Amino acid sequence: MKFLPGCPVMTGGTANYASPGEAGNAPLVQRLFEIDGVAGVFLGADFISVAKRTAVDWRSLEPVVAEAVSEFFLSGETAVISEENNRDADDGDEDDETVTRIKELLDTRVRPSVAMDGGDIVYRGFERGVVYLGLKGACIGCPSSSATLKMGVENLLKHYVPEVLRVKSID
Repeated sequence: MKFLPGCPVMTGGTANYASPGEAGNAPLVQRLFEIDGVAGVFLGADFISVAKRTAVDWRSLEPVVAEAVSEFFLSGETAVISEENNRDADDGDEDDETVTRIKELLDTRVRPSVAMDGGDIVYRGFERGVVYLGLKGACIGCPSSSATLKMGVENLLKHYVPEVLRVKSID
């Protein structure tokens, strides 16, 4: 579920935390993992996506998480002390013209839509006509993510970048 604190959460990039042990540099995430039922936390520029354990109901978990997020930001604390270790980076490809167009389309047309649902999409590479993308946050495990990649992202990229033949999701 996506939570909007009404203020910046990350100053750049995104961060995904699958366990409390990964949250050493993120006081907000540490606080959220203290809540019984929280299974994962994903941070975006201005939102927080929280994954729950299957046995827990959102009706009971949502108000507890919302209150924790609200109290945290009212305290004036910083969500992530050091973002450098958590930022998603691309694979270091030299950005030729094709890769530059792909990344620009992802950043301007795709990423804002995906962020509205509490997730993120990250460029991972381009090889022999295939664009490799990583899904983050609420997009992981979402039943419609495959359709979004095929019908939405793949069609968009193929339309604007003729070199793109298909899109593949990688973890």
